[in-house]
Amino acid sequence: MFASLQMFGFMALWSPFFFIFLLLIGAVYALSVGPWKGKWTTENCPSRKQKTYFYTGLVLLYVIKGSPIDLLGHLMFSVHMTQMAILYLIVPQCFILGIPNWMYEKLFRVGAIKRVYAFLTKPLIALLLFNGLFSFYHVPLIFDVIKTNMLYHASVTTILFIAAWCMWWPVINKLPEWQTLSGIKKVGYIFANGVLLTPACALIIFADTPLYRTFSDPSAWLNALQLCVPSGTLASLHLTGPQMFLSMSLLNDQQLGGVLMKIIQEIVYGTMLFFIFIDWYQKEREKEPQETAVSPHPSES
Repeated sequence: MFASLQMFGFMALWSPFFFIFLLLIGAVYALSVGPWKGKWTTENCPSRKQKTYFYTGLVLLYVIKGSPIDLLGHLMFSVHMTQMAILYLIVPQCFILGIPNWMYEKLFRVGAIKRVYAFLTKPLIALLLFNGLFSFYHVPLIFDVIKTNMLYHASVTTILFIAAWCMWWPVINKLPEWQTLSGIKKVGYIFANGVLLTPACALIIFADTPLYRTFSDPSAWLNALQLCVPSGTLASLHLTGPQMFLSMSLLNDQQLGGVLMKIIQEIVYGTMLFFIFIDWYQKEREKEPQETAVSPHPSES
């Protein structure tokens, strides 16, 4: 498979400008939490764990949007759905956890930003915003229009990423004043996310025909390829359609994409529920000595 991808050229396979852009972000982060930190805060440097989260987010972002996997995501619907799952269910968590609290506090000193952010990260708003946008994106007519227009595709990808960030914020942010959900409410929130994401996956899994022209119709598919392959390179190739890169039928590829999205979602949400339970259990254990200390001794009553 990789050998056949070589025909698309280095730019399409490795996205060097995107790689440089992510390197710059990584460098700015390293300077901001290192040599430049003293200009803005007296807090300690982020832990190694925080830095690992942030750089893991950058690596995953390049792998799914800059490496040959991004090109494969235009050739195979199953790869596209895997990209979506990682981009919206894992990468935002890495960045949220990797950015130190003092950076958020600096940002929230701007009143307008804080008010908008507080509204978008309200649990109910964030829940409906992400899952609603994700579901609308996968309506075949909307999907095919977005996949054949560079501006639409970049805009919708960015908006969905912001919505995913807002969706994860109430569950995993570490700022004391932004803790809007208790342990049991976080469990309900994660379950609600799983339920709301199911219809889009079910539409894809149980369809009896290919839904998306950009993955089934050769002309629409070629138009979609222009989002990641230079037009000059594309014009020099003799491509007959997505079937030339598939070892399965278009319908099976589509169904596999829906299944992979659901499986990754269940793994991510299940892992999150595990950590929420552990956190809740530890907090309950911490409360027990305090409750024992303040309770009256039997002899005093």
